[in-house]
Amino acid sequence: MISSDSRLRTLRDYIRWAVSRFEAEQLFFGHGTDNAWDDARQLVLGALHLPWEIADSYLDCRLETDECEHLQELLRRRIEERVPTAYLIGQAWFCGLPFLVDERVLIPRSPFAELIGHRFDPWLPVRPRRILDLCTGSGCIGIASAYRFENAEVLLADISFDALEVANHNIEQHGLEERVHTVQSDGFDGLPGQRFDLILCNPPYVDAEDFADMPGEFVHEPAIALACGDDGLDLVRRILAEAADHLTEQGLLFVEVGNSQVHVEALYPEVDFTWMAFSEGGHGVFLLGAAQCRQHQALFASRVTPDGAEASAGGDPDQ
Repeated sequence: MISSDSRLRTLRDYIRWAVSRFEAEQLFFGHGTDNAWDDARQLVLGALHLPWEIADSYLDCRLETDECEHLQELLRRRIEERVPTAYLIGQAWFCGLPFLVDERVLIPRSPFAELIGHRFDPWLPVRPRRILDLCTGSGCIGIASAYRFENAEVLLADISFDALEVANHNIEQHGLEERVHTVQSDGFDGLPGQRFDLILCNPPYVDAEDFADMPGEFVHEPAIALACGDDGLDLVRRILAEAADHLTEQGLLFVEVGNSQVHVEALYPEVDFTWMAFSEGGHGVFLLGAAQCRQHQALFASRVTPDGAEASAGGDPDQ
């Protein structure tokens, strides 16, 4: 790593050095960045509480000794321990908004951001009055939705009490305590009788094969928020079987399943899912309307396996 007599002194020095080492060590980039340059810049500037848009001239500012030591330790952990940058600096961005993140929750990276940015147009017929972010993790999907739908009540649900602590911090950080709330819930179990105009769900959906092949960076994320059975659909089966009971008459259900889209299509060939197309990257998000959920409810219930019925509802793996 960096020697005690290193000549690295400026922001630019550290970013350049980090890019070189990140490439040489073949780090994985997929937790808010997709390349070594952006990851290094995010780590160096974020660690020193400097904005991403900092003027280029500031990159040549010399750092204090304690700042150099702090950066060197974070860079060591990024390279040797494969800790994602967002965890090292305690912050991630989603829909242009900052969120506290740590190892209690997944790092936001969901294509839901694009849907939220477009207010779910053209699928959403009217502005929703009640929104559920199921398997909320950090709360980023629900909180970002609250910004886009300023009159909506938003509920953030997760089985993990630790995740809900993070979500509550983010609610307070964004000043949304009056209309964004949290509830501990295993799937829909903690929401008896409640109905929503819009249900957004980014559940654990990674199948066993993909989970075994994940890069080292994913080891730091909560496994309960990633893996969910051999085909990744233990929780998704339960959500589909119960969604009709929690949607309003014209309500919509959006669920992200990522690479497990192939398993969804194989498991439910009778169902006409609408799969979202993304211009900013991402895949594996489907839409069902309340009428479709009611139409296929018996089918969905029949596909809930005994193991799946007992599966835990974790947090959200791509937010």
